[in-house]
Amino acid sequence: MPNRLSMKGNFKAHLSVLVANIIYGANYSIAKLVMPTFIQPFGFILIRVGVSAILFFLMSRFFATEKIDAADRKRLILCAVFGIATNQLLFFKGLSLTSPINSGLIMVTNPLFVLILSGIFLHEKIGWKRIIGIVSGILGAVLLIVYGNRHSGSVSNPLGDLFIMLNSLSYAVYLVMTKPLMYKYHPITIMKYVFVSGAFMVFPFGFNDFTQIHWNDFTGTIWAATFFVVIGTTFFAYLFNTLALRSLSPGVVSVYIYLQPVMAAGFAMLLGKDHPSIVHLISAIFIFAGVYLTTASGVKGKGKEMC
Repeated sequence: MPNRLSMKGNFKAHLSVLVANIIYGANYSIAKLVMPTFIQPFGFILIRVGVSAILFFLMSRFFATEKIDAADRKRLILCAVFGIATNQLLFFKGLSLTSPINSGLIMVTNPLFVLILSGIFLHEKIGWKRIIGIVSGILGAVLLIVYGNRHSGSVSNPLGDLFIMLNSLSYAVYLVMTKPLMYKYHPITIMKYVFVSGAFMVFPFGFNDFTQIHWNDFTGTIWAATFFVVIGTTFFAYLFNTLALRSLSPGVVSVYIYLQPVMAAGFAMLLGKDHPSIVHLISAIFIFAGVYLTTASGVKGKGKEMC
């Protein structure tokens, strides 16, 4: 019976993170329908984080009224720094400068960063196979950043690719730091503190862009895209990932990010926003080879928490 319950819990966790990454994959193209023509990147972030903070706060009144230990407040603030402020600012600024396919491929480096951070802070053994994988994945990302835009018809900027890569690193820090909190608190509690803290952090960056939004110019399509990004990509995707972390390790959760380039490319081509090139293909081979090498076998380690 316990094994059956465990399998059921793991299935729900895998389903949660699967849905979250399908949403993320669609977000690359859908967000670019709105940004930067209708809403500038930082203004969009303020809307996303602000609305989600309100929703998580309201949900916590019904589903999670627990208090946070003083010792965990520093970790929660750092989760907000890396998972909301730095992550969102880098992602949306990067996405406004580069293409959906580039963004999706570069985000696949996230599991590599999770592995590196787990080795450093959780004292997990990496091994030569994973080191080769890390190098291969990083080479693929660098190749895409340096040469991808020269062989693509889409409007891209290497600086945008770099921002997406730094965003991937920031999100990896967030995943590793959030995991220990899952053993102590309800996911809604964690999301409430992370998003409310994050809202205060992004406010100075996004307020000016927010005041310049011309809401009357929005069409039905733009309103729908904005709703998807704010409610789907921010509220539900973050919630689903956090629910998954209750049963799965950060490494397993990050592995699902491999779906994002496929979804990003599919939605981009469907909407006519981007098309793949030979450099995209070669970069993808390096990145996915790195991903395979780093995740082909289980990670053995001491399992210490990240401070």
